[in-house]
Amino acid sequence: MQQTQYTTCGSLDDLCRLKLVNYEIHDNNIAHETEGLSNAHLVVRRGKPFKVTLMFDGRSWNPMSEILILEVLLGDMSEKFMVHCSDQLCDPQKWSAKVHRNDMHSESATIHICSPVLASVALHDLILHIETNQVRRSYLMGTFVLICNPWLKEDPVYMPFDDQIQEYIKSDYGLLYMGTPLNISRRPWSFGQYEPGVLEACLKLLQVSPNHQFDKNKDYSLRANPVYLSRVICALVNSNDDLGILTGKWQGSYADGVKPTEWSGSADIINQWASSNCKAVRYGQCWVFASVLCTVMRVLGIPSRVVTVFNAAHDTDGTLKIEEYYSSKGEKLHISKDSIWNFHVWVECWMRRPDIGSGFDGWQVLDPTPQEKSGGTYRCGPCPVVAIKEGRLEAAYDTSFVYASVDADIVRMIVSGKAVMQRKEDTKTVGKLIYTKSINSDTPEDLTPKYKDERRSAMQMCRSSGSPYLQSYNTSRGGSAMLMCSSEALSIPMCRSSEEPPESLEVSIEIEGTPTVGESIKLCVTVTDYSNRTRVLEEYLSAQLKEFNSSPQESFWKEHKSVHIKAGEVLKLYHTIDPSDYEAFLAGDDIVNVAVVMNDTGTEERFLAAEEFNISSPKITIEVEGGDSIHVRKTYTATVFFINTFAKTLNGAVLTVEGSGLIKGKQEARMGSLQHGDKIQKQVSIEASSPGTKVLMATFSHSKCPNVVSRCFHKVSVKSD
Repeated sequence: MQQTQYTTCGSLDDLCRLKLVNYEIHDNNIAHETEGLSNAHLVVRRGKPFKVTLMFDGRSWNPMSEILILEVLLGDMSEKFMVHCSDQLCDPQKWSAKVHRNDMHSESATIHICSPVLASVALHDLILHIETNQVRRSYLMGTFVLICNPWLKEDPVYMPFDDQIQEYIKSDYGLLYMGTPLNISRRPWSFGQYEPGVLEACLKLLQVSPNHQFDKNKDYSLRANPVYLSRVICALVNSNDDLGILTGKWQGSYADGVKPTEWSGSADIINQWASSNCKAVRYGQCWVFASVLCTVMRVLGIPSRVVTVFNAAHDTDGTLKIEEYYSSKGEKLHISKDSIWNFHVWVECWMRRPDIGSGFDGWQVLDPTPQEKSGGTYRCGPCPVVAIKEGRLEAAYDTSFVYASVDADIVRMIVSGKAVMQRKEDTKTVGKLIYTKSINSDTPEDLTPKYKDERRSAMQMCRSSGSPYLQSYNTSRGGSAMLMCSSEALSIPMCRSSEEPPESLEVSIEIEGTPTVGESIKLCVTVTDYSNRTRVLEEYLSAQLKEFNSSPQESFWKEHKSVHIKAGEVLKLYHTIDPSDYEAFLAGDDIVNVAVVMNDTGTEERFLAAEEFNISSPKITIEVEGGDSIHVRKTYTATVFFINTFAKTLNGAVLTVEGSGLIKGKQEARMGSLQHGDKIQKQVSIEASSPGTKVLMATFSHSKCPNVVSRCFHKVSVKSD
């Protein structure tokens, strides 16, 4: 129940008075599928009626002589509409209101209000005017929040299947896929759209956007369009151009913030931003940016999901070729401005695209990670997935950049000084796998066929002429053309055509099994000779630690030996990287670039093969008292433990447990030494203040590897009382 304030004009002695307004929040939340989104506001979906009960003071409202007029205010804009006595359906194309005859009582009336299906997403003010021919009394009834309606066919975000809406709108739990295609890891993420304050923070985000600050009325009007909304929000998730939520950081110290790998949910990030007067939260990387964007979009009613592209290309010059350089001893060199991210995470949002045609409706790529500017701002999309597959690079927005991310080619070159000793083109690695969480399941859904056409006809067209891609790239990104690949700056010749004769020696490298911290890493180099002569080869191997989105560091392991190979022979060479060779450099989930160069001592020809893999963490176990389903506001015990399976003793062992919405802060267990087979354990009390899915996170480290050796995530389902 809400008490009202009012203003008056004229002689009002005989006019009925409004006493209280009941927003019927419980019933409206159920009808509009908005339960839990806010404790402070009524939240309803556009194009669908919601009800408000008016209670009068002294005498009942007389519909024969007194007219009820509602007024909705948004910024400096307002719209008035009369309350009709009718049993007909509300009109979803305009603001309308009615009162059913059986909803009229002696001292109250229940009004059914319907917004246009293309009403603006925002916090609206509602005013009631009670009028006769001579007088009017006005009351400020309060506010309500209007969001998109994926259940309504007329809404551009309409989604036809209920299981999809449940997964991509209502679910507050997701899975992020990371690592490499050879060893995919996953971690749960709590989107947290039902956490207190999150919806209000999302509305605040829209209010601080440069678009709103420049022209608030124009911004309010355009917020009816999910294409516009998605571009505005995508830019606001990073803080590069505005008062956005997150600051990105990919290397160096994170001591003045939170390391990106330590986040497990969006709510803490969003609420920290809102409570700090819009100060950017430190720090995020691609999966954090994407997950926060997914949360905001779901809050505002736009179906969204987080998607991982394995081996995503960052093509800075629009050539559709990513150049990689190696030394003659197999070390990857940091020369090219282009890069391959072992994994990159972005968001897909579901919406119609009337701005470019119905053929582009459906899933749209949005990427808030600040890589390149779109329309002068760090953001990317919305880009139709169907346009990527079909090579329709002219489609707005940023299709050419996203297309390159999943379908560029890699050109690997061995260089000595400024000379290219060998080059090899790889057309299969980029966009190797594209994953998202399946509906109602923790298994991945493979989206690769949705993005990539095996015929690749569009790419062949781009390769043959070059200009269509460059023109589209520069139009949509707003950049200037770069017609030279970065190798030209080094006086290295451009790549040869794909019609080169096959090489006389083929080299490949394979990682055996799943490398795990504390165990040996086993490699197999296969050499196949297609010549008619015996060769003497010098084999150079190099292993380098790398971040998922950048060039590797200096080699931490090298090996070199001479081998003989006969004409037509297939030679397998086995190598082992012992734990003692890498334990000072690698921890769980770290990524390694390993490369081999074969040098023909007779001809000085060189042949290259490279592979990248991530190293798995040893296991941490998390057990929750009574199972993984708990009730809100009840206390439970979670037991977390790690058993040392390494052959050696681990000194200075630390086990840390945390969980947003379950535990305040971090809790630790420490042991001076942890011998083989010993257990380090921590019991913590958990209590959830709101329903939904929460995530417990545990990490283990020791003194010889102070960085995290192992990390574990465990989801907990919280039910209402």
